[in-house]
Amino acid sequence: MSLQPQHSILVVDDDHSMRILLIEYLSGHGYKADGAATAQEALSVFAAKRYDLVLLDLGLPDGDGTDLARRWREQAQVPIMYITGRNDEADLVMGLELGADDYIVKPFSLREVLARMRAVMRRAGAASAAPLTRGKLPNAYRFAGWTLNLNTRRLSSADQSAVPLTNSEFNLLVTFLSAPGRIITREKLLESTRAFDDIYDRAIDVQILRLRRKIEIDPKKPALLRTERGAGYIFDTDIEHLWT
Repeated sequence: MSLQPQHSILVVDDDHSMRILLIEYLSGHGYKADGAATAQEALSVFAAKRYDLVLLDLGLPDGDGTDLARRWREQAQVPIMYITGRNDEADLVMGLELGADDYIVKPFSLREVLARMRAVMRRAGAASAAPLTRGKLPNAYRFAGWTLNLNTRRLSSADQSAVPLTNSEFNLLVTFLSAPGRIITREKLLESTRAFDDIYDRAIDVQILRLRRKIEIDPKKPALLRTERGAGYIFDTDIEHLWT
C-alpha cells in the first residue's frame, strides 16, 4: 500500500533494465513514474513536470548526477535519493555533503527502495508543513545578517541573495534557531533532522559541516554553530524573531 498514490517520481539511470524495473515496480505501487537515461534528458523531463522525488544515478553517460542535483536544488526543494554502485563510507559521506536526502547502493531490493522513498517523502512533507502548524514559531528568524523565512523556506543573506537548503539542512537550522545558546545533543539533532532511517553519528557531523559552509564566514573556524566537545552543538548568536 503506497503512502501517497499519486506521487510523481523521476528515475534517472542509464541502465535500461534497472530504469524500467524501477518504473514498473513504482507504477505497480500507485506512483506515477517517469524515466530518463541521460543528464540532458533528465533536465528536459524535470523542467516539464513537477516531481515529488528523484531517484538519481550518480554515473550518467553525459554528466555527473551530482551536477544535476545541484541545479535542481537551486530550482526546487525536491527530495533526491542517489543510486550508486559505490559502496564505502567515504562515498556515503560524499553523498550527504552533496545534498542527498538519502543514498542507496546497488544491488538493492525494490522493497528497500520503496520503504526509503516513503520515509524521505514523509520527512519532506512534514518539513514543508511544520511552519504552518507550529503556532508558537515566528514567521522568520534573523541572525548574523541572515534571514530564514519559515513560510517560503528561503535563507537569504544580508544582500538578499538566496542560499538553497536541503530539507535536512532546513530542519537542522530551525532546530538551532529555536534553541539559541543551548547545547543540543547529537541524539536530539538526529531526531529533529532524521536525514536517514539508519543514520549513524558521523552523518550529523556532515550535516553540520554542510550548514556551516553556507552560513559561516569561515567554516573551519565556526563562530555561529559551535561544537561543544563531548556534548553536542550550540548556536551562539543573537536571534531576532520576525512576524511577517
